[in-house]
Amino acid sequence: MSEYRIDELARLAGTTTRNVRAYQERGLLPPPRRAGRVGIYTEIHLARLRLITSLHERGYTSAQIAELIAGWEQGRNLADVLGLETALNSPWTDEIPSYMPTADVEAFIAAAVADPEQESAVFDRAVRLGVIKPEGAHCLIPSPQLISTLIELVGRGFRLVDVLGLHERIVPAIDDIARRMVEVGAARLVAEHGESWLPRGEEVAEVTDLLGRLRQLATSSVQGLLAHAMERHVTDVMGEHLSRVITQNLPGRTEDA
Repeated sequence: MSEYRIDELARLAGTTTRNVRAYQERGLLPPPRRAGRVGIYTEIHLARLRLITSLHERGYTSAQIAELIAGWEQGRNLADVLGLETALNSPWTDEIPSYMPTADVEAFIAAAVADPEQESAVFDRAVRLGVIKPEGAHCLIPSPQLISTLIELVGRGFRLVDVLGLHERIVPAIDDIARRMVEVGAARLVAEHGESWLPRGEEVAEVTDLLGRLRQLATSSVQGLLAHAMERHVTDVMGEHLSRVITQNLPGRTEDA
């Protein structure tokens, strides 16, 4: 099982060390294992922290979350509770968020944007899209792979505003696909076990296995569909362009032809 220090745990969960300590004080987050003066957290803490963050984003207060967790744990084996939390909140990507100096982000945008007056607007747009999250002198990069792709595309001549616009249009579509896939998986479990079912013991492993397999199927199917769609559109768009260029350069063709 992976182990983290408090700053690593906060970064992976998309929160702050201050929040982690506050959740511990309120009893929402189990205390870490001590190694000397250092607190060591595990994937169980990460899962619980992601659950807390998710509930906060959905409008629950800390007191309500504490009641939910306490009510869940009463009459239910703690190992089952933590196991289910891990299954539901474990990361589906191997990417580890990183940090980039805010000055470097601003310098990249300044170099990529032709109009200096638009630099601030482009920075704010990247923040709004979740591509970067400013934290003082540094920016949290939730997806280093996305940033790497963006930098390469800009380096190949694409306009930064166009790339951000493409990202802005893609994210809602991907989010909709992901939700529909998860809903199918949830519907299958409810159909088998009933509306009031909560997994126990070995059933937690069933949920974990289903989620893992769903991840594999979703990733492979979306990649395959995207590859086939790109193939079709490359053929259509570039074929149309080549045909037009060839036609324009046929011997004997005039401007009035």
